[in-house]
Amino acid sequence: MAPKGKVYRGSVKEFPGFDASQDAEALYNAMKGFGSDKEAILDLITSRNNKQRVEICQAYKSQYGKDLIADLKYELTGKFERLIVSLMRPPPYSDAKEIKDAIAGVGTDEKCLIEILASRTNQEIHDLVAAYKDAYERDLEADIVGDTSGHFKKMLVVLLQGAREEDDVVSEDLVEQDAKDLLEAGELKWGTDEAQFIYILGRRSKQHLRLVFDEYLKISGKPIERSIRGELSGDFEKLMLAVVKCIRSTAEYFAERLYKAMKGMGTRDNTLIRIMVSRSEIDMLDIREVFRTKYEKSLYNMIKEDTSGEYKKALLKLCGGDDDAAGEFFPEAAQVAYRMWELSAVAKVELRGTVQPTGSFNDDGDAQVLRKAMKGLGTDEGAIIEVLTQRSNAQRQQILKAYKAHYGRDLMADLKSELSGSLAKLILGLMLTPAQYDAKQLRKAVEGAGTDESVLIEIMATRNNQEIKAINEAYQEAYSKQLEDDLSSDTSGHFKRILVSLALGNRDEGPENLTQAHEDAKVVAETLKLADVSSNDSSDSLETRFLSILCTRSYPHLRRVFQEFIKLTNHDVEHAIRKRMSGDVRDAFLAIVRSVKNKPAFFADKLYKSMKGAGTDERTLTRIMISRSEIDLFNIRGEFMDLFDKSLHRMIEVRAHGHPSLVCHLVWLGPGPIGSIAMSGTGAEHHLGREEYSSQLQCWHFWL
Repeated sequence: MAPKGKVYRGSVKEFPGFDASQDAEALYNAMKGFGSDKEAILDLITSRNNKQRVEICQAYKSQYGKDLIADLKYELTGKFERLIVSLMRPPPYSDAKEIKDAIAGVGTDEKCLIEILASRTNQEIHDLVAAYKDAYERDLEADIVGDTSGHFKKMLVVLLQGAREEDDVVSEDLVEQDAKDLLEAGELKWGTDEAQFIYILGRRSKQHLRLVFDEYLKISGKPIERSIRGELSGDFEKLMLAVVKCIRSTAEYFAERLYKAMKGMGTRDNTLIRIMVSRSEIDMLDIREVFRTKYEKSLYNMIKEDTSGEYKKALLKLCGGDDDAAGEFFPEAAQVAYRMWELSAVAKVELRGTVQPTGSFNDDGDAQVLRKAMKGLGTDEGAIIEVLTQRSNAQRQQILKAYKAHYGRDLMADLKSELSGSLAKLILGLMLTPAQYDAKQLRKAVEGAGTDESVLIEIMATRNNQEIKAINEAYQEAYSKQLEDDLSSDTSGHFKRILVSLALGNRDEGPENLTQAHEDAKVVAETLKLADVSSNDSSDSLETRFLSILCTRSYPHLRRVFQEFIKLTNHDVEHAIRKRMSGDVRDAFLAIVRSVKNKPAFFADKLYKSMKGAGTDERTLTRIMISRSEIDLFNIRGEFMDLFDKSLHRMIEVRAHGHPSLVCHLVWLGPGPIGSIAMSGTGAEHHLGREEYSSQLQCWHFWL
């Protein structure tokens, strides 16, 4: 049953007209004789709640003098047996069994410990500790202390106390102080004060911590999760991230765990069983909603596709039903989308590149190093990389002039003759100004047979007015043609109109206008056929106004428009465009919307897609790494980790061909602890984690 005053959100409910004796008899008959009636067993057990199952166990013992769980273990096998037997245990004893299995024998299942201890309430923790003592005659804390170590052990012990504050009254002063203390314990400190993280995240109430996380984002410009990834490592990092996720939304944490348990090759059945059993009478309906919102498919359908037999049938019963057809938006998702646009509007993120101007810069000295590297037999590629990847673009332009003045030679021509393949493309791209580089990429996209629409969209939808104007000038100078003319002659229809509008570089740069935003939201809703209000505008007029809004309104204003759109339609604009438009027009509008929401996340997604699956799209990888290296590659790196739980550096190292070290260098150079590391005795291993530190050493060895 749900706590007083709360709506029950479990999927398994109390069975009406319950009779423990009758159910015990039905189960006895299902297991009597040769073989067993698995269908009858799963139907009965999955339709009773845990309290009723416990009563059935007692009735079975009274009527037949046998242990029901022992009989079920004997009659059933494999994953189906594990699932059914788990359902028969009271929740605290089920958790105790999971933890006992996690720490028994050689090795420890840290993920199981993290999942259970990070997600349970104070009362659930107290019940778990008591059940463990009763079942195994051992002290749970002592067993965990004996099987774990370091800060990971300390945080587990804190969580085992079940002493998280539960007061909903929050002090604004304490919220600000805790956010400041976390920032000073991590980002602003060389080394990390782990004790401060443990104390605040292990003791404060959920309501308080949610406000602390919001305040932390405001004062640091990054979510607390990203700081944890940068400051902590190993199992301790994973535990703290799980705690933060559960503070934000326990349902979202479990939805993510379920998704990861089933995606890709193979299924993590232990995780799947544990979550489906433990949440079936708590928040399975909430988990289903979040799952549906986040992954655009129902939990029911994913289980159906990923499992089989009676095991599948039992899991689907615990799931409690299918949700809306895949791809459709639903009301709960609108709340999540609205909150995302709110965060996008309030977050003050400092955009940072990874390539910075070098101190003690000597353009003539660099020119001499480069000439020496290319003179005689062979080429010293390491020396070229060392110089050019550690200079800003403005400094590289000075090197070009110094090389010409000193040797009477064109440095670009010499580099082109000495280098080849992916390294040549990277180095030559770095030597162009940003506007020249973008202009060249656009020219390649429109010349010859066929058009590379994805390049046109990526560049035109993400550059600001100043960048667009510089690109126009560079294009005219390099090719003696107007960019607008080439775009017009090589594209057509609404896609052409979008590109031409963006090529003008006339986007507003002012703040939001709430009244205008509401009217703009109506136009967007009518164009996407999601508005109830009628309009006298023709279809062409609506589309023109829609295009004008997305291509000319300021980013702050558009964020407000998209929030108003959700209020008006209960849909997110990105989802609506994805479902109601198609082709290049859809892709262009999506690029604009996603840039408005979070431009570094847009590029992180592009980079991930360029490297996932078979083969690597090296053109996209090279283009983004070069064009963003002095703008926001540091932020892109963080978003990449947040979105895909992978290091951009590591993925490039594995997937990039030719000279991944050069690309890795662009990724890792940058401000702050990650970007300004000395190679020994400085705590670099602590900041990066041992694996990434090792990879960086390999990378640096190439050019140092």
